[in-house]
Amino acid sequence: MNDMSDIYKRCSTCKSPIEFGAEYYRCSVSTCNRTKLGLYFCSLPCWEAHVPEARHRDAWAEPVRAPGPTSVEESPMVRTAAAPRARIVHAGSPNQAADESGGEDDVLVVVSKLKRYVRHRSEMNTSDNVVAPLSDHLRVLCNEAIRNAAREGRKTVMDRDFVPLFRKFFD
Repeated sequence: MNDMSDIYKRCSTCKSPIEFGAEYYRCSVSTCNRTKLGLYFCSLPCWEAHVPEARHRDAWAEPVRAPGPTSVEESPMVRTAAAPRARIVHAGSPNQAADESGGEDDVLVVVSKLKRYVRHRSEMNTSDNVVAPLSDHLRVLCNEAIRNAAREGRKTVMDRDFVPLFRKFFD
């Protein structure tokens, strides 16, 4: 058993000790790193268990080294220029593919507003599976609008670039 003097913090999920000088994980979301809350995770599975409960939209685990038992300047919140930041993306993150492929899998709608609109208009619920095909349709519309702007020699997509598309689809 570890002596209390060897323990820096305890894992916020499994409560196992994180010793001084050991590597642990911190959530990238600022509200999880507040002084009063201060979440610490001994492993990636412990961090991943925290994500659904915290309902983060885009989060990753940041590896951090606990300070030495007598070292104040080695605070986990302070990084030196020599220490690169590592970003470990949650496997279920909707933005993981976007980070690697340039946004082809990004969700392009505000899901809560979409659900609220459907409920207001019809008193129906909206499945989470609606978001991906709707985002695909928006990508098609945006790509056509980009082509319309490029044909006119502009580098800015404007509302008028969408008008011919709406006529094509809705007339």
